[in-house]
Amino acid sequence: MSGIGKGIASSSIARILKSKNYNVTALKIDPYINVDAGTMNPTEHGEVFVLDDGYETDQDMGNYERFLDETLPSINYMTTGRVYQSVIRKERNLEYKGRTVQVVPDVPLEVIHRIKEAQKTANADVTIIEIGGTVGDYDNILYLEAARMLKHQLPGDVAVVLLSYVHTPGHIGEMKTKPTQHANRELNAIGLQADVILARATVPIDQKRKEKIATFCNVSPERVISAPDVESIYDVPFNFEKDGLGDILCDVLGLKKHPTDLADWQAFVAKTKNGNGNKKLQIAVLGKYFMSGDYVLSDVYISVIEALKHASAHQDVSVKLSYLDSEDYEKDRSKLEELSQYDGIAVPGGFGSRGVEGIVMAIEFARTHKIPYFGLCYGMQWMVVEYARNAAGLKDANTSEVAPETKHKVIDIMPEQKEKMAREDYGGTMRLGGYPCKLHPNTIAKEAYGRGEIRERHRHRYEVNPDYIQKLSDAGLVFSGTSPDDRLMEIAELPLAAHPFMVGTQFHPEFQSRPLAPHPLFLAFIKAAAGKK
Repeated sequence: MSGIGKGIASSSIARILKSKNYNVTALKIDPYINVDAGTMNPTEHGEVFVLDDGYETDQDMGNYERFLDETLPSINYMTTGRVYQSVIRKERNLEYKGRTVQVVPDVPLEVIHRIKEAQKTANADVTIIEIGGTVGDYDNILYLEAARMLKHQLPGDVAVVLLSYVHTPGHIGEMKTKPTQHANRELNAIGLQADVILARATVPIDQKRKEKIATFCNVSPERVISAPDVESIYDVPFNFEKDGLGDILCDVLGLKKHPTDLADWQAFVAKTKNGNGNKKLQIAVLGKYFMSGDYVLSDVYISVIEALKHASAHQDVSVKLSYLDSEDYEKDRSKLEELSQYDGIAVPGGFGSRGVEGIVMAIEFARTHKIPYFGLCYGMQWMVVEYARNAAGLKDANTSEVAPETKHKVIDIMPEQKEKMAREDYGGTMRLGGYPCKLHPNTIAKEAYGRGEIRERHRHRYEVNPDYIQKLSDAGLVFSGTSPDDRLMEIAELPLAAHPFMVGTQFHPEFQSRPLAPHPLFLAFIKAAAGKK
């Protein structure tokens, strides 16, 4: 079933096996025709995660990187569009030697080829493969066929794990295993037999239900793993290990059962739950992609949210996050006063014009009321616009993304991309992936990183317009991080004498924050927010 935690389950399995001293990598298969995740609607699909090599992927790749504490390459992510694109390219290049190219076996064989390339690239002992969607979908049938073929090729080297939801209807009050039985039967019809079943539920599954699932799904009761709701996603590896999942998978895969060492993970999780009770920080995440009907979708900014959690744990404080919709301030400016209750305000990435004037209002409020502010990509661009309007005297300053006719385009598209935009060739117009940045002395950024050169991941089209850098600098805005050639402004900040923490980054630092290695700028932001208490 989709949306019940396959990504976290895969990440947790990866963490457990890594803790057994195995080299582990993880892949995500998205059954969409999109070639990458860059054009998927964030309120439908969640955050777009960017890899260091520039590939736009599903948010589960971020989970893999955070749980494994490793940087993953683009070969670890595939979509139906990318797979078909590769098959068609090979056919056009006569790589199939003129024979008829068929959906089966050629598409599943391409999938298997990519899996093996990812394993080879990582030199992995174990490769975790997550197949998106739900068993029975038309969309992922070819990937399940690839799994069947791979299991046939390497019977002793492939483990099949089924994640199924065991529902407890409120009016009955009893766990019902029938949907899991049907899911397993669907899997059997495809030619696959689950080696392990992860039984997702609101509460731990009892022995009777384990035995019932085992009987009808052809697995031993020991291989039915309880996967109840937990306080934090970072608790999931411990939950799985209560039922011995790591050793079970070692048995299935013929691996030695090394001891599981999750001590560093345990220390981090303990910090997330033992934050200083006197310092309960109120942090606002101000965005415009939260709402979907009557629901608030925090998954849109999941990397930002997790980065805040990582930093707060390592600063020994607890954080309560509030998700604020910027459009509310456009409708009613008096609502800005609610921002006074927050110890810090973060504005994450985004695109387009909806809700931007509400963001500008909130940024001005944070600046004038000395509330720690952290702007990420889009959040930096609007921080620069706000400062240009209200501190540098450029009253109609704007970004050409929203107001192409404005007199003062303090944020503008890179000159070399304008021709592509004119041709409506949007696919290659963004700066994507990791780029170097040099930090300037005596700045918040340099102090936070503790070094002069960094590498961060980008996802944007627009930059600070070089024509306005001097005027903005003269008005007090400090560009503390730049590209090595000083052409592109990577970090903007106000000096500590003017504001406790007013920092914006053109890049996305959240993509490199890890539970065991929080990002330096998020640490600095949380430290400043704690200082406001």
